[in-house]
Amino acid sequence: MTFSKQAFSKLPWRFLLLMILVGLNLRPALSSLAPLLHRIQQDTSLTPLAIGALTTLPVLCLGVFAPMAPRLSRQYGPERALSIALVIIATGLLVRWWPAPAALFIGTLLVGAGIGVAGSLLPALVKRELPHGADIMTGVYTMALCLGGALGAALSIPLAEWLGDWSHSLAAWSLLAFAALIAWEVAMPRTPPLKHQPGQTGTGATVGLLRKPLAWQVTLLMGSQSSLAYIVFGWLPTLLVNRGYGEAEAGWLMGLSVLIQLISALGAPWLARLGRDQRPALLLVLGCSVAGLWLLLMGDTSLKWLGVTLLGLGQGGSFSLALTLIVLRTSDSRLAGRLSGLAQGGGYALASLGPLGVGIMLEMQVGIAAVTWLLMAIAAVAAVCAWFAGRSRQLAFAEDGSLTTLKAPRR
Repeated sequence: MTFSKQAFSKLPWRFLLLMILVGLNLRPALSSLAPLLHRIQQDTSLTPLAIGALTTLPVLCLGVFAPMAPRLSRQYGPERALSIALVIIATGLLVRWWPAPAALFIGTLLVGAGIGVAGSLLPALVKRELPHGADIMTGVYTMALCLGGALGAALSIPLAEWLGDWSHSLAAWSLLAFAALIAWEVAMPRTPPLKHQPGQTGTGATVGLLRKPLAWQVTLLMGSQSSLAYIVFGWLPTLLVNRGYGEAEAGWLMGLSVLIQLISALGAPWLARLGRDQRPALLLVLGCSVAGLWLLLMGDTSLKWLGVTLLGLGQGGSFSLALTLIVLRTSDSRLAGRLSGLAQGGGYALASLGPLGVGIMLEMQVGIAAVTWLLMAIAAVAAVCAWFAGRSRQLAFAEDGSLTTLKAPRR
């Protein structure tokens, strides 16, 4: 698919800019925490296991609250539901201003809940606003997520130095969340509610998805690649410090890796269009992630820049493609919303086991080599899921309202 000048001029630019602004808020709350874990542990006396629970909590909340997005969308409309999610994110970030363990956990829970709902709503909105170019627009949205994540990781330590405290650094990101909320409320799309269609409301569609292998394949891919991503968000700076890097350098390396994700987040959907399906693109980006992690954690320190580059290219591309599969494997925006809730809800619930597992391993003083092999095993699971989820298939409603799996149409 290519965009003509006429089609380019008809793109919903206001929605795209809003989508980018909202996307910028869905990662700093997570990525800004990891570089500060050492300071947090010193000031609060939290054990490594408690720190592991803290890094796991937002990912678990993504899984628990993402399935609520379709219900909120039906009750309030997707636009208003997204506003609610932004309010929750901003509130959670403000709660982190109080430098106490209870506030840190409560704020992180709220942030995870808001991000879970917002992240599940956006793919369906993208499918609705630009149905014939949703895969490319998902890449743009993912690029915004990556940029937000990079800013959160890279600026976390400098903000703490400037503002005088790690809690102020974490809470400062609420300003960006409030800016997005105001912009969304002022300029969000105004659309009439969609009429009821058989099989597309209530719980029937979700139950039907649970019976479809394709839905599970997309969900497991989302979960396994997200597990790698949130281990990096939660623990990569700590693992690099254990290898001998300085605290600030470890934060910058992680930030650079997330910044590099911008390239593959936008480019991976284009790459996926070159073949009959998305399997080659998925396996390529997963291979880059594996190579990058191995070089950073096991390779010579002189190869750190190559490792950072490969990790960034791999993780940006794998997350972008996983989100793209949600819109490519569904025939309309409502079904995309259902699959988004299932894939991100179930996927993130599974992904939360990754950061928790690393936290337990570090509590037991297991070496970096064992952690690295755990990451390799998760990547192998992701590759198997990618092989099946990447096939050219699509979930659609039949005339009688039942859910069926068809060969995906040409794009």
